[in-house]
Amino acid sequence: MGMEEGGDGKGTKARALIEKATNSTAPEVDPRLLKAIKTVVRYSDSELRLATQTLMDLMKRDHSQVRYLALLIIDELFMRSKLFRTLVVENLDQLLSLSVGFRRNLPLPAPPAVASVLRTKAIEFLEKWNVSFGVHYRQLRLGYDYLKNTLRLQFPNIQANVERIQQERRERERRSKEILLNKFESLKENSSSIKGAILSTMDEIDECLDILHSKQESASDDILDDEEHYDFRSLELQKLRLEALKEGEKVYENNDNKVVFDALRELYKLLVTKHLVSIQEWISVLIRVEVADNRFRDSTLKEFIDIRNRLKSVKNKCEEAGCSLLNTSKPDGEEDFWEEGNVGSIDISSNAPDNKNKRGETASTSNQMDDDNLGSYNKVSNVSNTDNPLKQGNEVKPNSLKSKLMAEAPVVRWGSHLDNWGSDRVFMANQRGLDLESHWGRVDDDAVIPADKIAELNVPAMPYEEKQTEIQQCRAPLRKGGLCQRRDLKVCPFHGPIVPRDDEGRPLNQSPSESEDMNLDSRTDLVEQIAKQAVKNVREKDKEVAKKREIDKQSLKRAKLAKIREHNEAVLRDAALASTSRSAALGEDGEITNEDKLSAREKKQSLASMLKKKVTSKDRIAQKLLSSQARDTAARQHVTMEDVKYREAFPNQW
Repeated sequence: MGMEEGGDGKGTKARALIEKATNSTAPEVDPRLLKAIKTVVRYSDSELRLATQTLMDLMKRDHSQVRYLALLIIDELFMRSKLFRTLVVENLDQLLSLSVGFRRNLPLPAPPAVASVLRTKAIEFLEKWNVSFGVHYRQLRLGYDYLKNTLRLQFPNIQANVERIQQERRERERRSKEILLNKFESLKENSSSIKGAILSTMDEIDECLDILHSKQESASDDILDDEEHYDFRSLELQKLRLEALKEGEKVYENNDNKVVFDALRELYKLLVTKHLVSIQEWISVLIRVEVADNRFRDSTLKEFIDIRNRLKSVKNKCEEAGCSLLNTSKPDGEEDFWEEGNVGSIDISSNAPDNKNKRGETASTSNQMDDDNLGSYNKVSNVSNTDNPLKQGNEVKPNSLKSKLMAEAPVVRWGSHLDNWGSDRVFMANQRGLDLESHWGRVDDDAVIPADKIAELNVPAMPYEEKQTEIQQCRAPLRKGGLCQRRDLKVCPFHGPIVPRDDEGRPLNQSPSESEDMNLDSRTDLVEQIAKQAVKNVREKDKEVAKKREIDKQSLKRAKLAKIREHNEAVLRDAALASTSRSAALGEDGEITNEDKLSAREKKQSLASMLKKKVTSKDRIAQKLLSSQARDTAARQHVTMEDVKYREAFPNQW
């Protein structure tokens, strides 16, 4: 027989793996052991038969944890092997009685918590097996019917839950189809108006772009008529010219085309936020809807796809043409102020008197103010007047005070802090990003940020830049020839202080006696440094030895205290055992030392430990109250109280 062959040694692998997997306190079977079991029984019928017998033997163990893990392995093999199902169904009655515990003479063993989980899992597995294989195995149908209709056990109703989920999914699909059909019917009625609104918006955008480009072309034609054409032979110059022409094709907003740009912004916003989104939604509806007649759907879908592509092309056309559709208007109070009138220029080449062309001086003064705001940028660039050939020989003599101040002024890097350089202007708090409207409390619309706080916020970051100094070589003559190439700041560790030397290594501007004294001083300093280092090493070694001695002393003290504590705990435990009723039953064999207690704590939780009843505070109190010593003490106190009452009632009366 197959079972006997397993006993002879041919099927010991499956038995060993199953016993190892069930000898655990974990809530689940080890995945690696479970995979190994399935691999072993897959290719051998004898191993599968032995595994079935082993699992049924483990189901008879008087421990719910072993039965629970064995039932998990049975479920894994039952769903995968027909031979295993046949072998298990033959003993289904025994399996159900050992896992469900429906017989009164065969209750589930301890621990109770695992027994309840075992019962629930067994009922769940039986229902799953009946749903999957009940048609092929009559025993499964009978067992399921007996437990559900005769014993009235509560099953999780997996099949009903699956059907309910499928019904809900079908209901959702039906509702979504109805919604799509309603949208499709509304699209049939309003398709012409939707397409008309989108096409009119795109036509208006095209008209705005044509107006802007016509203005730009007229201005560029005027410029090109006055421009002289040259033969650009250099490739770089040709590239620069092409880039300049490409940049010139872009349209920028000014006072002439401001109205057109405003209309273009509104149309662009309507195009992106409404028409493009709606056309994408209608395309999605047409793709998902299911209708009997597809002619209208296919034609409308093709038209909407073409409209969507045209919308995207118009959007890209607006953006690529350089039309900035964002709101570029400046905040209130920051508009540029322009003076009406013709702006003249100063003729630098002529030596005209100072009172000539007053209007040109006014214009140059305004230009000078703009240059002062960007003075730091000009200082960093360090462009001299001699680099510009147009200004050679035509310089105006600068003011001596200004040139002196410019020479003494530090060079400052350009940054945003220069926008309000030297300004004492205050700013409104609620117009600079500090919105207080959505907070509790009083709100002051006239609150301002003082100029000193603005100056603190605009303090520039000045990174520290270390000056690069060249470290000189030692250049002292070496014994083997040549000069020392070491680079130290002050003192060379081999040749002393670094001094200027000639090509042969001799010190410059120094007498021979001074050099000998310097060498002698350097040797003395070196000896002193070596002596100090030696003393320091000895002291550190002494400190390490003292520290190690202190640590050893503390460890010995702790070990001694631990030994005393263990002794005291052992004595107290012996006294406690002697004072209870258990001490007589335990006797000499019941003595437990502290070492045994510690070793028990260190042991891993096992199957036997799960069967032990957990001792609670109620059990400990009951043990103390019901001990023989406590009962004797209570009896003595009761007799004493009775004697006191008797003496007070009768003998003390006269």
